[in-house]
This record gives sequence, structure tokens and C-alpha cells, in this order.
Amino acid sequence: MTKTVAEMLTAARAEVPNISLDEAKKLLGRKDVVFLDVRDGTELQATGKVKGAIHAQRGLIEFKADPASPTHIKEITPEKTLITYCASGGRSALAGKTLKDMGYSKVFNLGKFQDWKDGGGEVE
Repeated sequence: MTKTVAEMLTAARAEVPNISLDEAKKLLGRKDVVFLDVRDGTELQATGKVKGAIHAQRGLIEFKADPASPTHIKEITPEKTLITYCASGGRSALAGKTLKDMGYSKVFNLGKFQDWKDGGGEVE
């Protein structure tokens, strides 16, 4: 069955709950929470990232999240709460859906990085 991008985004957004800016701010810095920046490296270099966030671009999220992968990021574990974000909220929703498909249950979509910055979220 063929799916459009719009259908894939709708499905991802239905499965991966959004987290509000205020809720996310309260979780920043906790050892059991990982913020995942799924943007491309050039975007991250140009604008910074959420303080303490891990960069795991969407195109490689499966490899970064799979403990059997040689490029696995050790901070990404099923026990932790994962908060994804990108430039518009679309890639972070799709990355969140992929993580859910991989067995991660505590996944939330923060959405737009600019909203984080504009809302006074800590940036590095």
C-alpha cells in the first residue's frame, strides 16, 4: 500500500504525543530524559541545539537507537524518556514513530526548535 508524506505524518503524530514547551523545560537536565535533535548537522551548526541534547539525525535514527548497531548512542535506551525535535516538527514526529516501532515507549515530540528558543529554552 502506497502512503503519502501527509499520511505518514498524520500516523506519526497520532502515535507520538506532543510535549509542551513548559513540560519539556521541566525535564531538561534529568538523567532519565534525552532530548534528540534529529535535524541535519548543518542546521544544528547554524542555530545551536537544546542544552545537553544529543544529535541523531532522522536519516540515521535507527542506527543510533539500536544497541546492536556499531553507531548506537549509549544514552538512547528504552528506559529513558526521549524527546525529539527538528525545525518544523515533521521529522521529529517521524523519528518518534520510528523509535516507537523499535520498542521505545516513552517518546514525545517537542516539535520546532525555534519555538524552544523563542520560549526561553536553554540552548548551546
